[in-house]
Amino acid sequence: MTDLYSIGEILKEKDNIEILTHHYPDGDTLGSAYALCLMLQSIGKKARVVTSGKVAKKYDFLKKGVEMQEFQREYVVSVDVAAPSLLGENQAEYEEIIDMCIDHHGTNAIKAEVSYVDAKAAATAEAIYELCKAMEIGLTREMASCIYTGISTDTGCFRYSNTTPCTLLIAAELMAVTPDWSQINTEMFEVKTKEKLNLERMVYETLEYSCGGKCALIYTTLEMQEKANIGDDEMEGLASIPRQIDGVLLGITMREKEDGTFKVSVRSNKDVSASDFCLRFGGGGHKGAAGCTIVGDLETVKSQLLTAACEML
Repeated sequence: MTDLYSIGEILKEKDNIEILTHHYPDGDTLGSAYALCLMLQSIGKKARVVTSGKVAKKYDFLKKGVEMQEFQREYVVSVDVAAPSLLGENQAEYEEIIDMCIDHHGTNAIKAEVSYVDAKAAATAEAIYELCKAMEIGLTREMASCIYTGISTDTGCFRYSNTTPCTLLIAAELMAVTPDWSQINTEMFEVKTKEKLNLERMVYETLEYSCGGKCALIYTTLEMQEKANIGDDEMEGLASIPRQIDGVLLGITMREKEDGTFKVSVRSNKDVSASDFCLRFGGGGHKGAAGCTIVGDLETVKSQLLTAACEML
């Protein structure tokens, strides 16, 4: 694995850089991507962010200060993308041409010439912050807001067990640079649309327990999404619902997709590994948060998940 100083030196030699996010982009992949884009543009590089799937409106502020630049790409960097399949609609075009990978998933499977994967980091945005220091780039308000968004969203506003003393020290330094941190917390963790609340109401009606109450499962269907008039960009955050229940060690959230699959998000408490659970279905992630995709109808997929959960618990 290449160190961050070397990563920075390589980027200083490159230009016309595209930065890839993962599909269904969240705060970490977007915050990391736009922070890196701002960093590169600040040293005279041409750079742009390439997303996959609809991006929630609440993340629009991350683009502040980013110049819209046209160029023929010469170098490709992926951020917070753990596997080629997570590139979504961009997989076919980019899977074989990623030059550099920056991530924090220990299960990273991106084949890049240059890789930096820090599984101890709470978020990829932590690595971007350290890269900014390694490249001796002055941290601006906009960069700090992007990085803060990435770290805060991947730590549940510093509530999850992946939060470390280093995470909090970095957050403190970011807060000293951007006065926007409080508003970011409000937008990321408190404000919800009426449509999102309507969907959550329906989701709570799907809640069921298994494994003696140690596992809780919820789901959304395409019909529920249509009824709530909500798009994929507003589905983020549902996965935390099952884990919040007292006594639940494994929280499972199923989301029906148009291609006949279910996107499964798993959150765990205590010593239970969400990553180990998802590996059973070809997925992966972190100990406390992981995911996978399963083909099948609602009842079949639900049965498979609950059976595996009880075997594990």
